[in-house]
Amino acid sequence: MVVSLNHNVNQTLEELPNAYQTALAQYDRAVRHMELDDNVVEYMRWPRREFTVNFPVRRDNGHVEMFTGYRVHHSTVLGPSKGGIRYSTNVTLDEVRALAMWMTWKCSLVNLPYGGAKGGVLVDPKSLSMREREGLTRRYASELIPLISPYSDIPAPDMGTGPQEMAWIMDTYSMTVGYSVPAIVTGKPTNIGGSQGRVEATGRGVVICMVEALKRKGWTTPGNISVVIQGFGNVGTYAAAYAHDLGYKIVGVSDIDGGIYNANGLNIPTVRKWVGEHRTVVGYPDAEPVTNSELLTLPCDVLIPAAMEGQITENNAPHIKAKMVVEGANGPTTTEADDILHERGILVVPDILANAGGVTVSYFEWVQGLQEFFWDVEEVYRQLERILIRAYDGTATMTEKHNVDMRTAAQMTAIQRVGDALVTRGFYP
Repeated sequence: MVVSLNHNVNQTLEELPNAYQTALAQYDRAVRHMELDDNVVEYMRWPRREFTVNFPVRRDNGHVEMFTGYRVHHSTVLGPSKGGIRYSTNVTLDEVRALAMWMTWKCSLVNLPYGGAKGGVLVDPKSLSMREREGLTRRYASELIPLISPYSDIPAPDMGTGPQEMAWIMDTYSMTVGYSVPAIVTGKPTNIGGSQGRVEATGRGVVICMVEALKRKGWTTPGNISVVIQGFGNVGTYAAAYAHDLGYKIVGVSDIDGGIYNANGLNIPTVRKWVGEHRTVVGYPDAEPVTNSELLTLPCDVLIPAAMEGQITENNAPHIKAKMVVEGANGPTTTEADDILHERGILVVPDILANAGGVTVSYFEWVQGLQEFFWDVEEVYRQLERILIRAYDGTATMTEKHNVDMRTAAQMTAIQRVGDALVTRGFYP
């Protein structure tokens, strides 16, 4: 018996801002400040290829359920496409298109030899047993075999996936080709070729960019700076942990179930222990409960949206109390909200810069895998900080030169590199 239940989970998507419209609006805004050939501008608006698959997974009760998955390659101009795979009830083709486009600009901005890709499966990962999760991952991976390889498209973890899913994808690909191919994915466990420092890389990179932004404002005393983090998954957890280790005061965090707030600062190690035991921050005893929407407007110096796209909109942007927004998620701020925050003098450190730590260390992992020569974690952290600070400096310079906001400056820098490479390569045939 075949049942198709997962298609009903998208019923609330109309409530979310369309991520692809946001990505295109940001692109259009950036290219208006640039002197690019119209043909190049039009070419870069479009994804190179889009792949949709419908595939069966046998549930533990014996029923076969159909699932829908996507993989989008936005660009391969600078190199093989690179991007994560997410499992979420909010996955749509438009969302994956947007995330792939943002990956192109992100890789270009930090000077990685990649184009952008993204993938996703429409599923609630919490509804899957471990056996079902493995079955879904392996079947989805098998559907992607025509697209992926260490030299064409290299997947990685994203929301709802992690090292274990990457291990299953690596094994599925390796069994298909007949030999072990560790470089087919990044973000896999270290005992099968993963890189030291990869799991915490995105969150750590967010904090590296936050610290750089604070230094430029002359805010150099961590204990006096309060931070709120929306999202306590992989990105938010490691951002909170690293910021806490550096002495910053984390006053609020949240996950999908709700948030917690303590004006005197949360003890992040004990919050993490609570989450490990209860699978949510909700109910943590040494804090006040807040909703996710309330969390975004809490009084703080730095707000880190690290959940998902479309969280800061024209409706709540006027009420943001933070002096700085550092984007840990992809596309958390709509273009209308960008304008409001800019008018209010709130600095936004954009996603393609602030959360580029993950793809940067993924690049390190890919290189290590191809060469079979591995680095220690200190070297990974050193190279990560070097690359992100260099990208921050370039973005800040572009901001001042063209008198634009940081997002526009970051996209201008990234788009120019892709555009220049496209002109050099030419249009085939």
